[in-house]
This record gives sequence, structure tokens and C-alpha cells, in this order.
Amino acid sequence: MSDAFRTFEVVPAVDMQDGEVVQLVQGERGTERRYGDPVEAAERWVGEGAETLHLVDLDGAFEGDRKNADAVEAVVDAVDVPVQLGGGIRTAADAADLLERGVERVILGTAAVENPELVEEISAEYPGRVMVSLDARDGEVLVSGWTESTGLDPAEAAARYEELGAGAILFTDVDVEGQMEGVQTDVTKRVVDAVDVPVVASGGVASLDDVRALRDAGAAAVVVGTALYEGTFTLEDARRV
Repeated sequence: MSDAFRTFEVVPAVDMQDGEVVQLVQGERGTERRYGDPVEAAERWVGEGAETLHLVDLDGAFEGDRKNADAVEAVVDAVDVPVQLGGGIRTAADAADLLERGVERVILGTAAVENPELVEEISAEYPGRVMVSLDARDGEVLVSGWTESTGLDPAEAAARYEELGAGAILFTDVDVEGQMEGVQTDVTKRVVDAVDVPVVASGGVASLDDVRALRDAGAAAVVVGTALYEGTFTLEDARRV
């Protein structure tokens, strides 16, 4: 069982592409809005009270090659809160390297689907420090930067990864991701009900009501990106939820 997220948290996203902070609409390349330097963004959110940061190497997610490794290392060195990282982590050696360098949790998505035993292998060495990312559209888990459907049910998949040792589940609702039009809680609640480990919700948060809705659906934390960068609400306001 993970020690993460003992109380509900709002976790700012620092998604990186070509060394810059970006936010994509529904994970589509070419839709990105750019928000500058990752270290500056990370320090800003920690300064505003973030207790955890959510980092994604988007180049790694799409291409399997961690092109933003230097930016990730700079963020980890610059802040004193736990950092969880996903994107391009394909092997146990990749994960071990990151965990030894100060990343608190590694997020496995495509690699976990293609090789579930990888979750078990890393978790045996680093208990509670693997977060499995389940990204779903139309009720099916996607992989390879949201470009391929697997046919897997996200709630069933979450339960399987918990059995393999995952310390947390990151559930992203791709149907609403990046659109700033609000959340859907039904699928998130199904995933929450399927496991005992923390479920971190992501996708579509556009208002404080969305934060409340995901909290009430049982999420242990919610990742927020575009709404914070666009100033729709402040991190301080969201943390009050």
C-alpha cells in the first residue's frame, strides 16, 4: 500500500515537450499551448502550495525516448516536494535510475500494458513507488501516447495492477482531457471502487466544481494542468476544496 495521498491533493501538471511546458488537447500533438520553462513552472506551483508535482515527458510518451531527461532532472533538483514522472519509462532499469535520482514515483503506461510483469518487478524492489497510468477513451484503455486502443476495461485493469504491486493508479479520462469543458466521474468512480490503492484522477478539470466532483467520486488526488496555466482558478483556491 502506498503512503501517497493520505489527504486529498490538487497536483499541478508539468507536461514537457522539447524542453518546454505544454498542454495538449486530448493528447494530440500540434494542439499544444506553451507555458515556458519547466523549472520556473515547478517552482511557481510549489511556491503556491503544491505538495506533489506531476511531470510528463511527452516526447517520451509518444516516441519512447526520454528527450526531456535534463529538464526532469532540473525540476527534481529544484523542488523539495515529491515528484511523479511518466513518459518513456520502458524498462526496470529506466525506473530504477529515476527513483534513485530522486523521483518519488514512476508512472508506467504503455510499458505496463505491454509487459504487466514490469510493474511487479519494479514494485518488488521499490514498494509503493510504481503508479500505473490508465488512459481511457470510450471506456477502453489507450497506449502509445493515446494513439492505440487496447480493448481493456480500466477498472478491471486497475485491479490487476494493484495485484501486481502498483502503489497508485493514475486514471485519465481522454474523452475530456485538455478541453476545459468539465469532468465525467462515472468511469473514475468505477476505477476507484475496483482498488484499495489511491486513484489519482486527470482530465477535463475546468472549475472548482470539477475538483469537488472528482474528490467526491473517491479520487485521492486530481491532476490539473490547463485550468491552472490559464488562470481559470488558482492553486490556492483548488487546495481549499
